[in-house]
Amino acid sequence: MSRYLLVLVFSISVPLVLSFYPKLNFYRRPKALFLSLGAVTLIYGLWDVLAVFRGHWWFSDSGVWRLRIINLPLEEILFFPVITFCCIFTWEALKYLKHRIK
Repeated sequence: MSRYLLVLVFSISVPLVLSFYPKLNFYRRPKALFLSLGAVTLIYGLWDVLAVFRGHWWFSDSGVWRLRIINLPLEEILFFPVITFCCIFTWEALKYLKHRIK
């Protein structure tokens, strides 16, 4: 497993498990969640493709798998939905906690 993929796995592990906490009701709007994940992945993924194509950005072969999609390592493509999921989860968890504390 690449270091980059390992960081992604560690990043999503706690938010993914906690997202199933029933009172949080995280998956009440799955369509909005998946549209958000898809939009961020598409927009920033295309930006990343352009940056790599122009030579502004690159990936060390020692840190990522060799599998590439549109010249991006698999880990970089997974970065966008994973980190977006973590951000949305954090936002929703903080909203839940804010209402519980009041």
